[in-house]
Amino acid sequence: MPKAKKSEAQEEGLPKWAEDEIKAAQFGKPEVMTRTGYILEIYDKDLRLDIQVYEPMPDGRVIVEGISLPKSVKTNDLMKGFVYEFKISVYTAPLSDKVVELLKTKFGLEMKAIYNFEIKELTLMDVESDMPVPSSSSEEEGDD
Repeated sequence: MPKAKKSEAQEEGLPKWAEDEIKAAQFGKPEVMTRTGYILEIYDKDLRLDIQVYEPMPDGRVIVEGISLPKSVKTNDLMKGFVYEFKISVYTAPLSDKVVELLKTKFGLEMKAIYNFEIKELTLMDVESDMPVPSSSSEEEGDD
């Protein structure tokens, strides 16, 4: 009789106790952070985005995949590649010292917490208004 297949975590060597702790992680109250960046991908059906931010998130990443959008946002109004200001709720679930040490020694991961991100608000920024306006003397010179 063939042996039952091991779970992915067991094949990769993650002990069941660590897997259970990670699955049962308790997220605290969110901290709201403001970041600027742009939309990489829009997932209409799931109300999710992939975004890239200019200022790193608390865990160091600058690309956030599958971030949740509020139901009030119409995805048809969003534009890829344009600069937005994102207000992001950051939920943190700390990991035990035992799991942190396991991830560091066995997998080479520096990870002290699990993060979940949700967009609370997003605003299209008027980046063009930051561009310098040509001086009137240079415009007059071009009219000759």
